[in-house]
Amino acid sequence: MQTTDKPLSDEQSQQVAETIREEIARRRISRQALAEQAKLSLSTLEKVLGGRRPFTLATTVRLEQALGVSLRKAQEKTPDKTRDLAAPVIAVSGDVAPDSLGAYSRRAVTHLEGGYVTLRPSFGDKESIYVYRTEISWDEAASSLVFREGERTDAAYTQFGSVAVPHQSGFIYLVTNQHGQHRLITVSRPTISGEMYGIITTLLAGRGSVLTPIAAPIVLLPARMIPSPTVGRISSGDVNYALYREYLRRTIDEPFAILLPG
Repeated sequence: MQTTDKPLSDEQSQQVAETIREEIARRRISRQALAEQAKLSLSTLEKVLGGRRPFTLATTVRLEQALGVSLRKAQEKTPDKTRDLAAPVIAVSGDVAPDSLGAYSRRAVTHLEGGYVTLRPSFGDKESIYVYRTEISWDEAASSLVFREGERTDAAYTQFGSVAVPHQSGFIYLVTNQHGQHRLITVSRPTISGEMYGIITTLLAGRGSVLTPIAAPIVLLPARMIPSPTVGRISSGDVNYALYREYLRRTIDEPFAILLPG
């Protein structure tokens, strides 16, 4: 076997895979595009990133050349007998989310931070659109992204919670968990212009204490895309209504999400 075909250790392969996923997210490129640049098959790239096959030195070098970054870093966290004691110990960053949220690094998700104009159908009027703001930011104490809603006309139902970004599904999850009661927003990774499309699943408050599960399309638009956003329950007479409706329709028409009829 040639030297360049030597497989990396499991630990090295995991580190290389994590660095590549960070670069893909930061640059907003597809795995197919990266595979083509590195002159690899998409199948090979998927297998090594998914841990089903170890990286070889040859594959790693090709990916380094395609990305223009070094993927092979020192693995030692503590000195041992085989390491030169004069060599520096690489510090391990604490900016990594818990495994339950996807174990993403802060660097890999900085493009998600910021303010969003959030659109979904109005639950009280099927012809109207309900609009509010959502802020996504890094929380040092939680070591993860968090979200918080604002400018809701029904302020009592304002939500906040954690943001999960698992590598496997390619989707982003905004999760509210208050005393075991959950609300979930599942959206796509940002498009080239930054929008995120998906579905919200929550509870509809009816008369008295009646609650009914409900699901609807939802869109998070970077605030910069709407220079003068209007919020609240938006009807057809509003200056932004047609634009908001177009974004919501795209969720189902593309489709970024599927809502099955009963």
